[in-house]
Amino acid sequence: FQQALAISQEIGAHAAEGSALNNLGFIYYDLNQYTNAEKYGFAAIEVLESLRFGLRDTDKVAILETQASSYLGLQRTLVTQNKYNTALEISERGRARAFIELLAQRLSPKTTKQITIKPPTLKQIQQIASQQNATLVEYSLVADQLYIWVIPPTGKIAFRSIELNSLEKSLADLVQTSRESMGIRGRASIGVESKLGVDQTKRLQQLYKLLIQPIAELLPTNPDAQVIFIPHQELFLVPFPALQDESGNYLIDQHTILTAPSIQVLELTRKQRAKAKGEELLIVGNPTMPSISLKFGEPPQPLSNLPGAQQEAIAIAKLFNTEALIGSQATETTVKSQSSNASIIHLATHGLLDYGPIQGKVRLDIPGALALAPSNQDDGLLTAGEILDLELKAKLVVLSACDTGRGEITSDGVIGLSRSLINAGTPSIIVSLWKVPDAPTRDLMQEFYQQWQQGGNKAQALRQAMLKIKQQDSNPKNWA
Repeated sequence: FQQALAISQEIGAHAAEGSALNNLGFIYYDLNQYTNAEKYGFAAIEVLESLRFGLRDTDKVAILETQASSYLGLQRTLVTQNKYNTALEISERGRARAFIELLAQRLSPKTTKQITIKPPTLKQIQQIASQQNATLVEYSLVADQLYIWVIPPTGKIAFRSIELNSLEKSLADLVQTSRESMGIRGRASIGVESKLGVDQTKRLQQLYKLLIQPIAELLPTNPDAQVIFIPHQELFLVPFPALQDESGNYLIDQHTILTAPSIQVLELTRKQRAKAKGEELLIVGNPTMPSISLKFGEPPQPLSNLPGAQQEAIAIAKLFNTEALIGSQATETTVKSQSSNASIIHLATHGLLDYGPIQGKVRLDIPGALALAPSNQDDGLLTAGEILDLELKAKLVVLSACDTGRGEITSDGVIGLSRSLINAGTPSIIVSLWKVPDAPTRDLMQEFYQQWQQGGNKAQALRQAMLKIKQQDSNPKNWA
């Protein structure tokens, strides 16, 4: 590898140079030479990061995937030397970079140049926790370890490392079986029926034991104090509000919960809030559905009607003394036009996770689309790429649809509809992590808006709505 490094440096092959430095870092780690492992790990990241400049967003995501092991390997080297705070900086440095750079570009419209934004220093991370007045919990999955950092508003950072070797299955399997035990159908598990009761409780308690118990005493005792989780990899699919302690208490009973793709994204969305000055309300439910081919080669079929979504939109519009766009009124053209001056956007329709642009017309190949009514001007599928081109002033977007919170999971976070909406200018989003039946969705959303109208912030209003629905229906599938 030393020879490969010398040759790649001589001929200016930066990708090969970064790879050789990375490999040397891993070798020195295995030899217990941690100072050398750290030196080569940092050098590898410097070289590999230089490759990203000038790339399209999707290419940045792809290259970040190949570089993910460098950031994880360096975190492991630093943690082994008890350098926990530096490891946190590296965890942030490798997280949601393409997303952050695009977001920074949107916040600096005067420049046409590509922005390279520096990852946050430890001091800046502490400042963000203070400005958010929230306890930040950042997870990082490194080999057979789970690293957890807790950063309270005071800035006093705590670190925990959890061994995953003792798990019967992988953490990814535990997350998947937890969802299945709640009756949540994943893409590969169509037809799974919920085995409520013992199995569900056991799985949610296992996740609690891994993700929350090691840090429980570090979390705020005031249930109105905000806890912001920064997940990693499969942890983006974890229903944090539904995690249960040994006594059967849900996490939402004790805490106000939010999630974010990275700590730095929190700072950028805080700046976006100042620009969120929309004035109208845009509430959409059960559009006249577009037709799509669900399988390659099959003729297009209209998506199924959503009568519950229509009732939901009408009920919410009534709370605000306005009218909802229903059926043929809810065209993609109208929604795009009205979205530019909306303060709240509520879309109760199908979310299509895997739908992507077939032609190369769209600037970014991010999968995901929202179903709206087709018209002469538009096909009725508002894609994630098209959302990126919107200029939103909304303080909140709610995607009350099937599976809208999920997307492809990469080291750049969850790519999909939510990421596109944040980049289009929205500082806060509520999305569902799975398909929820009509009636509980309608009840939860109505309760959320009623709570929010009474004052307090959005996260507290959502918590109160969840607690209210939980009293009527204990199954977390319907409220978490």
